[in-house]
Amino acid sequence: MLELRPTCEHCNQPLPPESTEARICSYECTFCATCVDSILHDVCPNCGGGFTPRPVRPANNWKGDNFLDHDPASSRVKHRPVDLAAHARFASQLKTIPPERR
Repeated sequence: MLELRPTCEHCNQPLPPESTEARICSYECTFCATCVDSILHDVCPNCGGGFTPRPVRPANNWKGDNFLDHDPASSRVKHRPVDLAAHARFASQLKTIPPERR
């Protein structure tokens, strides 16, 4: 089950469970859309993978207790600002390769 981390790992912008601005990689590294697009260039600084919009967990119990109150979002912040110079070197090798081919 997705952790639904509460903030962008780089800029620490709040990303509540209902946010449509949250982006995740396959390891659930979580960043805001602005950082993914303008700083990270769709290259995860932790694994080199690409990002996708994070799904929104339903706030209502529509079926079988599969909702936010039953499975709450994480409150643990992972604020790990990216070393921009190091990421630029790392991303330069990967950003021209489509994420599905990395």
